[in-house]
Amino acid sequence: MPVRKRVKINPKHEPYKKLLSKNKEQILGDIRNLSDENSGSGNDRSGDVSGHALHMADVATDMYDREFTLGLASNERELLYEIDEALNRINDGSFGVCSSCKKPIPVIRLKAIPHARTCLKCQEQIESKRR
Repeated sequence: MPVRKRVKINPKHEPYKKLLSKNKEQILGDIRNLSDENSGSGNDRSGDVSGHALHMADVATDMYDREFTLGLASNERELLYEIDEALNRINDGSFGVCSSCKKPIPVIRLKAIPHARTCLKCQEQIESKRR
């Protein structure tokens, strides 16, 4: 991974840095909670000691819950990566500039999605290519 040149943080980006840092801490807490839930503490019925077989529907529900939780954790990790990248862009001075067209990202978009890499027009083009 290339080392990014550190520059003085633009004062107008300071609120975004605070917001992104707060979001990062919240997501890290969410990931820890999801991990704790998925580790089996509490809801795990696979250790049933009653001698009775579990109903297939209960097993399926438990499996679904685990897969759903793992999917949430995966989404949270992706968002965490995007937040880290936005914090890096703040530190290297490239925050708020579209990575595609190199034009400034509108403030309204940054307020809605502070980790945005692209302006709305370029993001729409990216998403239309994916379809």
